[in-house]
Amino acid sequence: MSLKPLVIDKLVAKVPIIQGGMGIGVSLANLAGAVGREGGIGILSTAQIGYKEELFEKAPMRANMNAIKTEFDKAKAIADGGLIGFNIMAATFHYDRYVKRYVEVGADVIISGAGLPINLPELVAGSKTKIAPIVSSNKAAKVLLSTWKKRYNKTADFVVIEGPDAGGHLGFKAETLSKSIEQMDEEIVKIVDTINTFGQEFNRDIPVIFAGGVFERSDIEHYISLGCSGVQMATRFVVTEECDAPEAFKKAYINAGKEDITIIKSPVGMPGRAIINQFSERIQHEQVPVKKCRSCLSLKHCDRETIPYCITETLLNAVTKNPDHALVFAGSNAYKIKEKTTVKAIFNELTTA
Repeated sequence: MSLKPLVIDKLVAKVPIIQGGMGIGVSLANLAGAVGREGGIGILSTAQIGYKEELFEKAPMRANMNAIKTEFDKAKAIADGGLIGFNIMAATFHYDRYVKRYVEVGADVIISGAGLPINLPELVAGSKTKIAPIVSSNKAAKVLLSTWKKRYNKTADFVVIEGPDAGGHLGFKAETLSKSIEQMDEEIVKIVDTINTFGQEFNRDIPVIFAGGVFERSDIEHYISLGCSGVQMATRFVVTEECDAPEAFKKAYINAGKEDITIIKSPVGMPGRAIINQFSERIQHEQVPVKKCRSCLSLKHCDRETIPYCITETLLNAVTKNPDHALVFAGSNAYKIKEKTTVKAIFNELTTA
C-alpha cells in the first residue's frame, strides 16, 4: 500500500513520518531540516538547544531563546518549504516562555510530553502553530483532552502515542514495561477510538501518530492498520550524515548489540531507555554529584540534593565529551543500525512499497 500524506488541519506533510525530538544536541537544524525537505515533519529538540552559544554557561535561558530562532530558521531554509516544529518536556523550567517563543518564531507544530501539557492550548492561542500532546495510555488521553475541552473548549490538532519501545524517557513504570509492550496494540486501538470521539465533538479530524520502536516500512503499515495516520521515528535517524550528534555518539549506536540496550532511572522521575556504557553502570550504584545547575527542570521535578545525577550535565557530556561516560538515549531497535546512511535513503526505503 502507498503511504498517504499526513494532514494536520491545514498543514500537509507529503510523507506521514515525524522525526522525534532528541536532546541534547541530537535533533537540531541539520536533521530536522533534512526530514522536512523529504516530506516528513522535522522536529527540533528544545532541551538546552542553545548549548553551543557563547553565553550558555552564564545565561542558559537567553542562549536557548536565541538558539530557538537560529535553529528554526536554519531548519526551515534546509527544509525548503517543509514542516518544522519543536519538542518540549512538560517538566521544563519556564515551559510557558519556551512555548511562546516557538509560536513567535513561527513553529509549524509543537509536540509536548514527559508529563501532561495542561496549559498548552492557551500558550498558542491565536497562532497557526499546531499542538500535539504525547500520551502512553488511553487514560492519559481522556484526562488531558477532557481537561482541554472543559478549560479551553479546545482539542489537540494531532496526538502522539508513545509506546514502551521508545528511546529516552518513557511514560511507563519500569516494572510494567514487558507487559505494556505485549498489550500496546490493544491500547493503541482504545486511544484511537477516544481521539476519534473528541474529533467528532469538535467536527474535525485529529490524526494519531504512533512512536516507539518504529523502524521499518512494515512497522508503519502495522500502525496505520490499527487506525494511526502516521508514525514518529527518532532512533532510526541518529546514524545519518545529517544528524547533529557527533561521530562518537553515532558510533555508540553502531557498536551496540541487542543486549546493550537497557532501562535506567532518570532524574525526571521516569524510566528511560539508553545504551549500556560506563555511565549507565555507574549510576546503578552511586549518586553522581551535580556540578552546576542550568535550570532545565521545574523545581517540582528536580531536587539537586536527592537526584541520582543531573540530566542536563550527562546529556551535554554525551555530545560534547566522551559519550561512554554519559547518558546515550536510544530506542529498543538501536542495535539494528550497523552503518551510517542519509535521511534521503531512509525515506526512499520507507516510502517504497
